[in-house]
Amino acid sequence: MAAQTVATPADPGTTDSATAESATANPGSVDLGPAAALSCRECGHRVPLGPVFACEECFGPLEIAYDFSAYDTEELRRRIESGPANIWRYAPLLPVPADVADKPNLNPGWTKLVQADNLARELGVTGGLYVKDDSGNPTHSFKDRVVAQALEAARAFGFTTLSCSSTGNLAGAVGAAAARAGFRSCVFIPHDLEQGKVVMAAVYGGDLVGIEGNYDDVNRFCSELIGDPAGEGWGFVNVNLRPYYAEGSKTLAYEICEQLGWRLPDQIVVPIASGSQLTKIDKGLQELIELGLVEDRPYKIFGAQARGCSPVSTAFKDGHDVVRPQKPDTIAKSLAIGNPADGPYVLDIARRTGGAVEDVDDAEIVDAIRLLARTEGIFAETAGGVTVGVTRKLIESGLLDPAKTTVVLNTGDGLKTLDAVAGTGLTATIRPSLDSFHEAGLA
Repeated sequence: MAAQTVATPADPGTTDSATAESATANPGSVDLGPAAALSCRECGHRVPLGPVFACEECFGPLEIAYDFSAYDTEELRRRIESGPANIWRYAPLLPVPADVADKPNLNPGWTKLVQADNLARELGVTGGLYVKDDSGNPTHSFKDRVVAQALEAARAFGFTTLSCSSTGNLAGAVGAAAARAGFRSCVFIPHDLEQGKVVMAAVYGGDLVGIEGNYDDVNRFCSELIGDPAGEGWGFVNVNLRPYYAEGSKTLAYEICEQLGWRLPDQIVVPIASGSQLTKIDKGLQELIELGLVEDRPYKIFGAQARGCSPVSTAFKDGHDVVRPQKPDTIAKSLAIGNPADGPYVLDIARRTGGAVEDVDDAEIVDAIRLLARTEGIFAETAGGVTVGVTRKLIESGLLDPAKTTVVLNTGDGLKTLDAVAGTGLTATIRPSLDSFHEAGLA
C-alpha cells in the first residue's frame, strides 16, 4: 500500500557517490533512502532534500515526504523483524541510506515497553497499561533517536560541526553522537540547567555554551548563528536539520506497535516540549496504517505539560487554535519551551483523535515520579513525572478510558533531575544491632 508518494521518487537502492562538498552544493542528489523531497506542512510546496526547514513560499515548516509505493507489506514486516535491535530496523521508513547500520552512530532505540501492572492497579487501569521507557537509550533520553537521524543528514550534506539549542537532554545526545562519529560539537543551553545535565553534556569533550536566558532565548540565538559566516558548516540538529531530526520520534510509534504485536495502542500519553515528538508519533502511526502493518482503527493521543509551562494545554482548554507563548517556571526544564513550534499541530491531533492536552503542577510531578518508581522500579526524570501525573489526572476526569490499552512515555532518566526528589533519603539510621533494628520499627 502506498503512502505519501511523490512524482519523482528517490531510489532506496542507490548509493550516492558524490563528495560531501558536492552534496551540500546539490543537496537533492543525496541518498537518504525512501526520502523523496521536503514538503511544506502548510501549503504543500515541495523542494529537494537539503538543510532547510522553512517553506520559501509561506514560511511554514518543512517535513520529509517519502515514496513507499514499492513496498510489499509482508516483505517489509519480515525485513523490519530481521533488522538490528535499534532504530535502524526501520531504515526502510526513515530518511537514511540503506547502509546506515554500518556507520559510526550510537544506534539508539528498541527500548523496553514495560507492562506496568502495579501502576495500573494504583491508577485503576484495567485495559492494560504500558510504559515506553526511553531512559535505556545511550545518553538516557529519547533525544538519542532524533540526533541519530540528524547525524545521518549532517553526513549527507557535508557538515563538520553538530550543534543545537537544548533544554539539557539534547545537548548530551549531540555531544555523544558527535564524539562517536568524529564530528566537532558546540551546543547551547540555558545557563541555569540542572547540574546533572550540564555534566553529562560536557563530558563528551565538545563545546558547551550557557546562554543567559531561557530556552526560547537560546533558540533565537542559534537561528541568528545559522545566518552568520561563523555558522558555516554547522548542522543545527533542531534548526536547519529539523525535518530529518524530527523523524526520529516516529520510531517510538513503530516500536510501540511492533512490541504490542503489530497493534495500535488505544491511547497514548506524550510529553510536550516543542510538540514535535507528539506530532511525529502520530505521523508514524499513520504510516503504519497506510502501509498495512497495523489494523486501521481509532486511537487517541493525549499531550502532557507542566503547569509552569503549559501554553498548549491552556489553548486546548480554552478552545483556541493559537498557542500563546508563556514564560516557563517549572521543575520540568526539559519541557520548558514557552513558545512551542508544533503547538498548533498538537492541538489538531488531540482534537482529531479525540484526545486532550492536560497539565500538572510541580508537586504532582514529584509525586508521580515517586509513584512510578515505587510501583514499577522506573526512575523517571521530571518529564516522565509529567506524563504519569497527567495520566492519573485524565483518568480521574474521565477523559482517558481505564478499560483501554494505554501507553505512557517516559523519555528520560531520573538521575538527570535528582533535585526534583532531593527530599528522598534514609528511612532510618540505626546502630549495627538487632535491638536498634527493632527499636526503629523495621522488623
